[in-house]
Amino acid sequence: MLEYAYGYNDVVAPFVAQLIPHCRSGFGPNVMTLGVIRDGLLIAGLVYHNWDPDAGTIEISGAALPDAEWLSRETIRHMYQYPFLYLDCQMVAQRTPADDERLLGMLARYGYTFIPFPRLFGRERDGVICHLTREAWESNKFNRRLKHHLVQPLQEAA
Repeated sequence: MLEYAYGYNDVVAPFVAQLIPHCRSGFGPNVMTLGVIRDGLLIAGLVYHNWDPDAGTIEISGAALPDAEWLSRETIRHMYQYPFLYLDCQMVAQRTPADDERLLGMLARYGYTFIPFPRLFGRERDGVICHLTREAWESNKFNRRLKHHLVQPLQEAA
């Protein structure tokens, strides 16, 4: 059974940064995190950063241990309740390497749209700015049966 822990720049942000080469320099101050825990072990994490309350946008970065089974419907609900339901964001953005076909395919199925961004990850590696609007999130096939309520109250991890 998976457990979820919300917090602020705790162990989750360094965990995610260590697993994503283009995030190794960290995420800066004032980030919110979501840890996905199985049997007391952090197996995946998400970092919400670069929040712009005036624009209603936030960036999300995530990573998991290899072969960790963590991406359930419940996890997806937790992933997006913070930006869309708690912060009332109108859009979530994610930077993704252009050669990560598996992740781009998954994001497309979830309703993200893409903007190619040459050299986003350096001279030799193009990227894609992936963005998910609130309307696309609300209407995607994973959410059609949701009543758009928080799956559990947001609490900072102890």
